[in-house]
Amino acid sequence: MAAYAGRGIHGQVVEALGYRIVSGRIAQGDTIDVRSVAEEMDISLTVMRESLKVLAGKGLIDSRQKRGTFVQSEREWNFLDADVIRWRVAGGHGAKLLGDLAEVRAIIEPAVARHAAARRSERDLVALEEALGAMGRTEGDAEAAAGADTAFHRALFRATGNDLLARFDLLLEPGLRERDLLVHTHRQDDDPVPSHRAVLDAVRDADPDRAHAAMTELLDKAGADAETVTGRAATGMRTVTGG
Repeated sequence: MAAYAGRGIHGQVVEALGYRIVSGRIAQGDTIDVRSVAEEMDISLTVMRESLKVLAGKGLIDSRQKRGTFVQSEREWNFLDADVIRWRVAGGHGAKLLGDLAEVRAIIEPAVARHAAARRSERDLVALEEALGAMGRTEGDAEAAAGADTAFHRALFRATGNDLLARFDLLLEPGLRERDLLVHTHRQDDDPVPSHRAVLDAVRDADPDRAHAAMTELLDKAGADAETVTGRAATGMRTVTGG
């Protein structure tokens, strides 16, 4: 689910084409004239084809005989891919994405907190405390704040003692990180520590009901924060993102 790590011209082409597709500038079903786009971007066909392979891996495009390379229906897109998530937000679809994320989290994370309270180890408590401490030291650094927030939720999933849930954070993490970046960038007056502290205290006290309630309250606050900033953030990101 990690973002594409390509650098240089290759990475730039993936970024530009991916954003064009996800934002709708190249529409679903459109055929991509590979040679024409390569000429427009002043790149070799080799670079173009390698970049298209990356986008195909994200489910954005496909190639078939007689039809050529075309944009797939969004039903085929990998909505859990970090780049696809970022491009959707930058393209003005942040509200839908973050709304979907909020629904998934509301279904899963209160139950995760309940299990964590019943099963956590001392090592889990240390990991949660360290993440919370880092959250309080970010001093307006949106990247650091997002990283600390993600680390807290990752530690909570692991505290359930369920091997599958412990890896489930990989599915939520790209969207959670994008949500955190938006909120911490545009709501620097927001302090996430108290709501997370309430969850940690309940988990430490081995109180599943209280942990469930605290996580529900945290998610309600997170949803309200995301709704507040989504419109402003998407507009700003569209200005920055080119291609």
